[in-house]
Amino acid sequence: MNAPDAKTQAAWQPLTFKGVAAFAGGTMSQLLLIQIVVALLAGSTVIWLVHRAWFPTIEEAINSLPPQGELRSGQLLWTGDASARLAEGRFLALTVDLDHAGKVRSPAHIQIEFGRTDFRVYSLLGSCQGSYPRGQSLAFNQTELRPWWGAWAPAILMITGLGVAAGLLVIWAGLATLYTLPVWLAGIFADRQCSLGGSWRLAGAALMPGALLTCAAILLYGGGRLDLLQLAAIGVAHVMLGWVYLILSLLRLPRLEEAEAARRNPFA
Repeated sequence: MNAPDAKTQAAWQPLTFKGVAAFAGGTMSQLLLIQIVVALLAGSTVIWLVHRAWFPTIEEAINSLPPQGELRSGQLLWTGDASARLAEGRFLALTVDLDHAGKVRSPAHIQIEFGRTDFRVYSLLGSCQGSYPRGQSLAFNQTELRPWWGAWAPAILMITGLGVAAGLLVIWAGLATLYTLPVWLAGIFADRQCSLGGSWRLAGAALMPGALLTCAAILLYGGGRLDLLQLAAIGVAHVMLGWVYLILSLLRLPRLEEAEAARRNPFA
């Protein structure tokens, strides 16, 4: 029942159900090319967001630091006030509250609060806590961080974008592998022509519309049109969108008897 693909198809766009279905009969290079383009687009979108939403606040916070201070042996050696607001924007706030007494709170979407022995991250989605690294010393003062930030900020942006792109390619490969067997079995029960390899390619292509939706949501979030909860909701919706494309694109594949008739017809 595992019928081979009739022929290699021209697969070039994953925006429609028919377009996604074409990747089942396409080649691995066609799918990889589309995925690289979408991954680079997603990485560029994240670079734009970080540069627009976070970097100005980080730079302002560095300029607000005292001349002396460091993280040493898991503790913050701080010479300023016990509670201080370093910088605050719509998206990010950076504060110091040595005892986490709640004296500095921010309406920013994400607030990073530096305590005496740990730091806390607050957001609309909840909070989490982490400890400072032990066994090493890190600068926490304007004198050292200002030139370091000026030298490394462009590299941090580039590494962030490339990391997002590479991570997405790995995640998409894993999800396509996870979806391959269910798609192939569904194709058998639906009497559709789809090999195991074609099922993997179709699954990989079906993830692209959700990724593009997320890119659009990030742009709207960075432009102030969406809040963090709405962005998270779209993040969940983009997973379900992939499932919709999987099912409906599979149904756009030719039936087995149609594919067999096409192979027997020399003029098809």
